[in-house]
Amino acid sequence: MATLRFENTDEEVQLPDDSPIAEVCEEAGVPFACTEGVCGTCVIEVKEGKENLSKPTQEEEDFLGEDTYNERLACQCKIKRGNVTISF
Repeated sequence: MATLRFENTDEEVQLPDDSPIAEVCEEAGVPFACTEGVCGTCVIEVKEGKENLSKPTQEEEDFLGEDTYNERLACQCKIKRGNVTISF
């Protein structure tokens, strides 16, 4: 099991390894619009554990640039394992 922590609310959610994070992010208050990685509404900042997320998709690289560093699109991410802390 992996743990996604929301820095804004200090809420933690347990997810099976390799799970998409979009649904739990939306429930926590991250805004969503297209859910296809095009609009950028769901940009999150990864505070800790970015190595525990799936690699950026082509849609993320197109929107955020190849050197996204700590920004990701919640609609495109999967949590692979471990702990990840984000803010939005």
